[in-house]
Amino acid sequence: MSVVIPLHDYGHFLTECVDSILGQEGVEVDVLIIDDASSDDSLAVARALAGDPRVSVSANGINRGMIPTINDGLWSVDGEYVVKMDADDILTPGALARATALLDADDSLGFVYGFPVAFSDSPPPPARTSVRSWTVWLGRDWLEIRCRKGRNCIMQPEVVMRTAVLHRAGPYKPDLPHGSDLEMWLRLAALANVGRVNGAHQGYYRVHQQSMQRQMDNYYLRDLEAVGRAFESVFADVGALVPGAAELHSMARRAVAESALRHAWRAYDERQGPIDDYLAFAVARWPEMARSPRWRSLDARNRTARRAAQEPGARAARRSIRDLEDRLRWRRWRWAGV
Repeated sequence: MSVVIPLHDYGHFLTECVDSILGQEGVEVDVLIIDDASSDDSLAVARALAGDPRVSVSANGINRGMIPTINDGLWSVDGEYVVKMDADDILTPGALARATALLDADDSLGFVYGFPVAFSDSPPPPARTSVRSWTVWLGRDWLEIRCRKGRNCIMQPEVVMRTAVLHRAGPYKPDLPHGSDLEMWLRLAALANVGRVNGAHQGYYRVHQQSMQRQMDNYYLRDLEAVGRAFESVFADVGALVPGAAELHSMARRAVAESALRHAWRAYDERQGPIDDYLAFAVARWPEMARSPRWRSLDARNRTARRAAQEPGARAARRSIRDLEDRLRWRRWRWAGV
């Protein structure tokens, strides 16, 4: 089992990350840390951790960026299974053994994931470690679910990939800096089946203001754009391998457009956010969206000068419905991973 950690200015998180990997029971691990010309003490921290023979360190002479760095790492390891791990994230106790048990049991699987726990402060909350069940999807079926929902369901530290399938899929896309992970999960599902460990927590995803994603202006719009580009890329690359690819691609475009419309309504009700940009993105992704009643209603209201005078009762009702939908969506994701 190989774990690859790209590192740039996250030395203050690195020890906790590596300790969570080296402490995994039931698996033999090797860790490769690649420092991408950090400006802090990250490289020194990494070299100190390399006192453990399971840890090795390499350093880029210049800052090459996340994607080239992780590609170099993933193609230099030779473990049967591989994990791409951000230096600010943590594995839960037993996560690798639980995932590899499923991979060992079913060699049709290209990757296995589980439920990630988001956290901000260390130490993270206690993890659930009991497995309720396993779920195995045909790759095409999992891909269809993602196209129907139009969003990512994986944060990252909860994923273990089969190295041979990853190498068949090819490297992460350098032109997708904010959607490369989703694009990879989709590409792997086009080549192999997908598994999930249910019940246990499989990773800790750290939420903090330094993270690359949260540095983006208009974060939710940029995220929608990244999701849209990920679907476009995967169908351009491996669509020929997927039965009914054209139908799935159309489904994904519509789902991403509907997500943009939901964000536009939220921005309208909360009186903040790039409403016009959400609407433009939705109709560009799925032109038929402009004929839907919800799109026309929001567009008409947004064009009036009475935005601030809209009925508070209607705003509150829409907010309550959205909150309920969000809770149901979260519970379904936690339980079933989709």
